[in-house]
Amino acid sequence: MATPCVRVCVVEPASSLCIGCGRTLREIGSWASYSHATRAAIMSALPERLDRLKASAPDAFTD
Repeated sequence: MATPCVRVCVVEPASSLCIGCGRTLREIGSWASYSHATRAAIMSALPERLDRLKASAPDAFTD
């Protein structure tokens, strides 16, 4: 099963998105139960989510 997980599991509080993969906690928890089509749709949205997250919360991505 394809997954966008990069093992950087940190949720940015304002957006509730994981800074590693861009998914919500609900999406992460339900990933295995989603259909292939649902997972593909979410995965296609992740690059844009992460770009927006990096623009709005750049401090979340610094060490």
